[in-house]
Amino acid sequence: MFDKIQGAEDRYEEINHKLSDPTVIANQDEYRKLMKEHSELEEIVAKYREYKKVSQDISDAKELLEEKLDKDFKEMVQMELDEANEKLDQIKKELKILLVPKDPNDEKNVIVEIRGGAGGDEAALFAGVLFRAYMRYAERKRWKTEIMDSNPTELGGFKEVVFAIEGRGAYSKLKFESGVHRVQRVPTTEASGRIHTSTITVAVLPEVEDVDVEINPTDLQIDTYRAGGAGGQHINKTESAIRITHLPTGLVVTCQDERSQHKNKDKAMKVLRSKLYDIAQQQQNSELAQARKSQVGTGDRSERIRTYNYPQGRVTDHRIGLTLYKLDEILDGDLEDIIDALITTDQTEKLGSGGDEDEG
Repeated sequence: MFDKIQGAEDRYEEINHKLSDPTVIANQDEYRKLMKEHSELEEIVAKYREYKKVSQDISDAKELLEEKLDKDFKEMVQMELDEANEKLDQIKKELKILLVPKDPNDEKNVIVEIRGGAGGDEAALFAGVLFRAYMRYAERKRWKTEIMDSNPTELGGFKEVVFAIEGRGAYSKLKFESGVHRVQRVPTTEASGRIHTSTITVAVLPEVEDVDVEINPTDLQIDTYRAGGAGGQHINKTESAIRITHLPTGLVVTCQDERSQHKNKDKAMKVLRSKLYDIAQQQQNSELAQARKSQVGTGDRSERIRTYNYPQGRVTDHRIGLTLYKLDEILDGDLEDIIDALITTDQTEKLGSGGDEDEG
C-alpha cells in the first residue's frame, strides 16, 4: 500500500516542479492537464504526510519512554503515545479509502428518471413527492436543476418525469438512488383507512458529452408532434415536441418541455447519449457484478431498494438495513444521512474485495 502512496507523492512533487516551468505554463493544454492531476493527488499526499508525521511522533515518544523519566512525565508521554497510535490507525483507514479506485463518472452531472410503477394514481403522486425531494436536495447543495421531460397527472403527480441536476459530484451522491422505491400510505381517497403499497422506479444516469458516446445520425428516427399537458391542458399549437428513436437499440426518448423544437431536440439528445452510455457501462460491468455483488446493490432498476412508510414515519434502505424515523425531513430533501451511509458501505465493500495489502 505504502509503495503506491510513495509513488503518488513522488509524482506530486514532479508535477509541482513542472508547474513552475515557463514552457509548461505557456502550453495551456498541458498546464490544465497537470493542474487536474495535481488536485487529484493533493488529498492522498496530504494524508500520507500526516501519516509520516504521526509515525515520527510515535517513534519519538517510544525513545523518550526508554529514558529515565519521573512518573508524571512518563504518564504524559504514554498518554500521547496511545493517542498517536489511535490517530495512526484512523489515518491508515482513511488512506486505504483514498486508494480505492474512483468511479470515473463520480464528478459528472446526472440525468434522473422517475416513473410510476405499481399503484396507478398513488404511484404517480409519490413520483411527484420524490421528484420534489430530489429538487430540494439539489437546492440544499446549490446545484442547478432542469426538467427534460414530464408526463404530469391531473392529481398533481407524474406518470414519469426526467430531469437534469448539474453540480460537482452529483453522480457520486445520487448514483445509489437507482432502483425501485416502495411507498406505504393511506390514500386520501381511501375511506376505510387501509394502507396501500405502490412503487416507483428511479434511474440515475451520468450526463455524458458528445465525445463519450458516438451516435450515427443514420441510426436515429426523429419525429415531431404537438405537446399536450395533463388532461389536454396547455395544448401546443405547433409541433415542437420531439421523439427520437435509436434504431439499433430501440431506445425512445421524448422531450416536450420547451416551446422550441430545437431546444427539445437538444434535451432529448442529451438524455439519449446518457442512456446509451449507461447501456455500454452495464455491459462492461456485468462480469464484475457477477464476481462481486456490492452490498449497496447492483443498481438494477428492478431491485427494491427503499421503503417509505407514512403511518410509522420511517424510511428503510433495504440494501444496508438502515431505518430512519424522519420521513418528513427526508422527503423535504434531507437525504444526507442515507447517502453518506450508502457511500461508506460501498467504500467498505470495495476495501474488503481488494484483499489485505501489504502495509510494509
